[in-house]
Amino acid sequence: MFQPKKKRPRIRRTMSGLIALTLLSSLVFPSVAGAEPVEPSQVQFANVSVQAGQTVHVPVALKKSHFGVKAYNMQIDYDTSALEIVRITPKSVNVMSTSPNEEGVADFQYEINSAEGWVRIIWVDFTGGDHSIVDETQLFDMEIKAKSNAAPGTKQLSVDQTDSEHWHFTNVEHNSGAQLSGGTITITAANSGGDNSGSTPTPNPGNSSGGGGGSVSPTSPVVTPVPSTPAVTKGVDIYVNGQKQEQSATATTSTVNNQVTTTVHVDNDKVINQIGSGLRTLLLPITGTGKGAVVGELNGKLVKTMEGSNAEVVIQTDSGTYTLPANQIRLDQILNQFGNTIPLEDITIQIAIVPSATSKQTAIQAAADKLENTTVVATPVDFEVKAIWNGQQVNVDRFNSYVERSITLPEGVDGSKITTGVVLQPDGSLLHVPTKVIKGNVQDSAIINSLTNSTYALIYHPATFSDVSSHWSRDDVQDLASRLIVQGTGENVFAPDRSITRAEFTAVLLRGLGLHSPRSTEAASFTDVKTGSWYEDEVQTAVSYGLISGYADDSFRPNSEISRAEALTIVSRAMKLVGLAQADASETTSLLSTYSDSAKVQAWAAEPVASAIKQELVQGADGKLMSDADISRAQSAAIVKRLLAKAGLI
Repeated sequence: MFQPKKKRPRIRRTMSGLIALTLLSSLVFPSVAGAEPVEPSQVQFANVSVQAGQTVHVPVALKKSHFGVKAYNMQIDYDTSALEIVRITPKSVNVMSTSPNEEGVADFQYEINSAEGWVRIIWVDFTGGDHSIVDETQLFDMEIKAKSNAAPGTKQLSVDQTDSEHWHFTNVEHNSGAQLSGGTITITAANSGGDNSGSTPTPNPGNSSGGGGGSVSPTSPVVTPVPSTPAVTKGVDIYVNGQKQEQSATATTSTVNNQVTTTVHVDNDKVINQIGSGLRTLLLPITGTGKGAVVGELNGKLVKTMEGSNAEVVIQTDSGTYTLPANQIRLDQILNQFGNTIPLEDITIQIAIVPSATSKQTAIQAAADKLENTTVVATPVDFEVKAIWNGQQVNVDRFNSYVERSITLPEGVDGSKITTGVVLQPDGSLLHVPTKVIKGNVQDSAIINSLTNSTYALIYHPATFSDVSSHWSRDDVQDLASRLIVQGTGENVFAPDRSITRAEFTAVLLRGLGLHSPRSTEAASFTDVKTGSWYEDEVQTAVSYGLISGYADDSFRPNSEISRAEALTIVSRAMKLVGLAQADASETTSLLSTYSDSAKVQAWAAEPVASAIKQELVQGADGKLMSDADISRAQSAAIVKRLLAKAGLI
């Protein structure tokens, strides 16, 4: 009874035994004698849009059912001249599975006939009703490709609801049937511009996707390359507050363009139930993937709930770990992009750890070759956060506080042979991001903290200067030089005792903090910062992060030497950014009083100088602060290193 009328397909052997017998008895089992008739279940295919040549995800959901559904079968017909079914992925965790039951038959099966244009889906609850499907549940996800030659217009996914072989739902107590809505696919013309060849595959985003953070990018179409191997789905364990939650997620693995991608779909409702007991950490440990990409998927409802409890999600893989506080996703900004009326559960948040594309690896190696004595260690990694909804995505590319991620070193690679992590810039250059190496029992790892998402690599770049070999600042200067934070003034020369300008100090501090671009588009309006000057971008970035403000006459005086008080004022503002406590009014008086020249500290600099003393960033000399004296290049390096170390960033 299960074969479509167009052609009777040969069902796989896993379908021929128990599942056929179960469907025969359950899908057409008559209603319970004397039972009151009930309204039919409501099933919805999402209405979506897609560009020709691209793929889109169509969620199929049970929207209404008076009694839990215990079995269903459906045949979905589509126009093969314009559409192609790529794959079907079960979505109801702990209800549907592609893994066999104890008698060797899977409870969720599908078959695609690309020649005739239909897909058949069958599901049965083998527990006899214990795991029936209830209201507001996504049944499965259809990944559909619009063919490259498809003409713009609409296509309809159709089901013959009058034929029980093509459409039948059986409830636990009633055989009430089901009604279908939706399924319109709007095809738009292919985008003739751009090159997505180097983009990261977007694996099975389910019914939506998106991203948000300190700032949110404009929406863009989701581009999902077609997998070259069928998806394999299995149940996986996750951890809530360190406690194992068995079968609270499924993992789907597929191969796209020779890239193996494992996508973990969290049972959102189950995790939400943990919030009341004080959810702090949601850990998704996915091992055994080697160098493959790993994507964790949560819906917006779960993320919003975690945001309210200050919880964080941790993606842990063979290649690295990503620890993301939920409040850094900034779901409200995502809603502003997609539309405030969208249900949160319809937005999918993807958090990904992806080996960098070959083109990026080549660019990183080329940049390293331009630097002297530089070696790239381990495979570069992309860390990504996206929000997806209705075929559109928003990337999360900036955060309001430092977000931690780590890269695991290959076995046998000594962590001491890493001087820093670097980020690949759009111009092909490599710039420092705060990095510290942690020794492990088997493998070392590098922990990177950043205010942005990007492509990260690890390098070994030892640096020495002949004129600091016996200088008090040798270790600080050479450490920061090996991190690409400070540079020499000539061949193997650093000039440690030379004074430093306001522009130079600002640049060193920004490099140390890993701030390489403005956080906003608001332009700085200093009268003496010339367009095209080497420090123009640094000044703009520092202003956007609130680190500098200039003088009352609207000047910045970039080439003037900076005093210790001025430098510490900028550093005190950076302390807020890295989460270091500052001195309050009572502490300020006490901390300054221990220095014989404290009376010379001007009122505007008193609290910043005291804050630096509190955090042991400065010590003074001979009992004096010398706040009005120019600060040297060596002193600048020492203060920046102490700031980063005190904040735990290096």
